[in-house]
Amino acid sequence: MRTGIATLPLDMGRCPRWLFERMKRLSRAIVLTICEEFGPEEFLKRISDPVWFQSLGCVIGFDWNSSGLTTTTLGALKEGILGLEDELGIYICGGKGKTSRRTPEEIRMFGLTRGFDFYEKLIYASKITAKVDSCLIQAGFQIYHHNFIFTKDGKFAVIQQGMNTQLQKARRYHWLSLKIKDFTEEPHSGIVSDVKLKPLNLVAKESKENKEISVEMVREEPKTFLKDFKLICEKSNFLMKQKKLPGFCEMELKNVEFYHHPVEKEKFDLKRLKKTIEKAHFLKPENFDQLLMTEGVGPKTIRSLSLVAEIVYGAKPSYEDPARYSFAHGGKDGTPYKVDRATFDKTISILEKSIEMAKISLREKEIAKQRLWSQKNLLLEENS
Repeated sequence: MRTGIATLPLDMGRCPRWLFERMKRLSRAIVLTICEEFGPEEFLKRISDPVWFQSLGCVIGFDWNSSGLTTTTLGALKEGILGLEDELGIYICGGKGKTSRRTPEEIRMFGLTRGFDFYEKLIYASKITAKVDSCLIQAGFQIYHHNFIFTKDGKFAVIQQGMNTQLQKARRYHWLSLKIKDFTEEPHSGIVSDVKLKPLNLVAKESKENKEISVEMVREEPKTFLKDFKLICEKSNFLMKQKKLPGFCEMELKNVEFYHHPVEKEKFDLKRLKKTIEKAHFLKPENFDQLLMTEGVGPKTIRSLSLVAEIVYGAKPSYEDPARYSFAHGGKDGTPYKVDRATFDKTISILEKSIEMAKISLREKEIAKQRLWSQKNLLLEENS
């Protein structure tokens, strides 16, 4: 899986209207050029690349290190191509907050009015990608932005963003249908974050057995699972102090005589958990995807199942953060490695060609190219 990094501090401000209007015009011109020159599928590939997307946001004029780059760039793209979707072969649904929850309705609207017979599959893809990033990578980031971009032949890309108010950081998740073999196993084209945490990571290959046992526990008699989980909650502090559960402690606080595991602070509602598990048991999910998509199954249900699978059955999940400190083009000051000039030049070339061919004024073209080249020169200077 490709990973990327960008500093994304939470930004509470708003994009001024005069800037947003210009972002719409320039983003529309760039998308028109890319689709005309390379086709809509190439646009999906580019927008699912975290670094290319970040570069696009910078080129059209937004803050390079703000969480608002994601929401504003996608907002400008969506409004910019409004009315041109059929000409481009690109359809953008969703957005921020309440708009994100209307994504399935927007997909259905495009499907019915254009006669796309695959729109139900796209609705499912939209819902499960949102569930995966909120339930299977539990790093404390609450999803608040979801955009679903698709083509006339049913290929799609997903970009969504979560916020962690405690850390004052955002994390962006990129998906591309061309690379997805399994929605619940390493499906991302990139995850962008500048903080490396220790989350429950159930999309890792190492978590496969943990997920399989979780499904089996739901399909079999739920009473056994609920009994085991209740026992773990009651005995967790004692067992941790006695060190009878090696590997149970997720985080050790250095130089402090204290061991901590998230089960202490989550305060599971056992009555609600029982109701959810019994409902899932009645539906008899055949695989983890179906379990995840069961109504009422959220992060806590998934975490409780994973915990029992780990403690009782020894199926340890991954706690490795899928977001990495790395760049597709190399990093500032040569960290973690110097700029990959060939890859970086390809990104620059496509964006520069799009700007040159765009139907905008010469002045706007020149400003956009200046922003693009200033980023390249900055990176090259720091890596020289």
